[in-house]
Amino acid sequence: MISANLIRQSFPLCSDPERWAAALAPALARFEINTDARLCSFLAQTGHESGQFNRLVENLNYKTALRLTKVWPKRFPTEAAASPYVGNEARLANNVYANRLGNGNEASGDGYRYRGRGLIQITGRSNYAAAGAALGLDLIGAPDLLLEKVNAALSAAWFWNSRGLNALADDKTDDNDLEDFTEITKRINGGTVGLQERLALFNKIQANL
Repeated sequence: MISANLIRQSFPLCSDPERWAAALAPALARFEINTDARLCSFLAQTGHESGQFNRLVENLNYKTALRLTKVWPKRFPTEAAASPYVGNEARLANNVYANRLGNGNEASGDGYRYRGRGLIQITGRSNYAAAGAALGLDLIGAPDLLLEKVNAALSAAWFWNSRGLNALADDKTDDNDLEDFTEITKRINGGTVGLQERLALFNKIQANL
C-alpha cells in the first residue's frame, strides 16, 4: 500500500520519499493501518502535521509578541507579557508546557525537553513515557530518538492506534465521513487547525492510490 511513489505524488515537497516509505511500512503493519481509508486519513494527518514529512520537531521560534498572544491568549494576554519569549524557544516551551502533560515546573526544563517531536508531535513527559513503554524506547532519557524516521513513524502509528483513529477512519456507509475526519483532526491537533488543508491532502492521496 505505502510506496515511495505514493509519497512523492502526494507530498511533492517531501525530501526523502524512499526512506519515508521504508520507515512507514512496518509501523503501518504493526498498528493495522492497513486499508485505503485508514492509510489516506493517516497520511493526510501526518503529512499536514509534519510539513510533508520534512519537520519532526515543534517550531517554537516566534518572531513577534503579537503572534504569541494569538497562539496562547490565556498565557500571554498582552504583547508586553509575551515579549520576553519572542525568539526564545526553550524559555517559551518551559513556560507554556509547565505543570502539564506530566511535565514539572518551569524550572525543570521539561517543557522544552519534551516539546513536540515525530510525525504526530508527541508532547509532554507523560506522552513520551507512554510512547516509549509501548515501543520499547527510552524516550524519557533520549527524546531525540523521535527524530529518527523509523521512530517518528512508529510513534505516529502508535498514537493513531492508541486514540482509536482506525475506527474513525473506517468507511461506514451510513456515517458522516467529514464528521469522522474532523474528530480525527481534533484528537491529533486538539482543535481543527488546518482542517481544509488536511481534507485536500486526503482527497489527493485517495486519488493517487
